[in-house]
Amino acid sequence: MLSAGILKILDQEYPALIVKTICYGRLDLAFKTDSHGIPVLLFIGEKEASGKIKGECYTRKISFTSQGVVKNHWEHKGKAT
Repeated sequence: MLSAGILKILDQEYPALIVKTICYGRLDLAFKTDSHGIPVLLFIGEKEASGKIKGECYTRKISFTSQGVVKNHWEHKGKAT
């Protein structure tokens, strides 16, 4: 389960179609944004010397309507190596 602090970071909008890496406490986060600048793919864990994050992988499921976002949740996909 993702903490409230991490969710707060992921609820912000960023430039479209980028990969952003940040540190959160002792964890390293890397996430990719979609064409709207919304983070949709997350890797969380420890960054290795090669730059890859070893830990867990999450994807975001989003449903849009004309009024905005209807459903929005993060789904755990397993280990990231």
